[in-house]
Amino acid sequence: MILGKIIGNVVSTLKLEAYRGYKILVVQPVDPDGRPHGSTFLAIDTVQAGSGDTVIVIDEGNSARQIIDDSMAPIRSVIAGVVDTVNKDIT
Repeated sequence: MILGKIIGNVVSTLKLEAYRGYKILVVQPVDPDGRPHGSTFLAIDTVQAGSGDTVIVIDEGNSARQIIDDSMAPIRSVIAGVVDTVNKDIT
């Protein structure tokens, strides 16, 4: 799973059937402190995330397809949750 921040969205008038009904969002991976970490990527939104939200992304095709319940969908990354807080407990 990847911790990320939503930094934009993608508008597409033509989509594969598997993408219909889902927003496609631009995700910036972040570290636990919220600092950018890595390259941006696109993910399907399944939790009504929006710009500026911190999210958990599943970036593995089979798990992503299970979330949207389509075993043949050409989808790799799915936003699976909106993060309320991140606590770092180093003991």
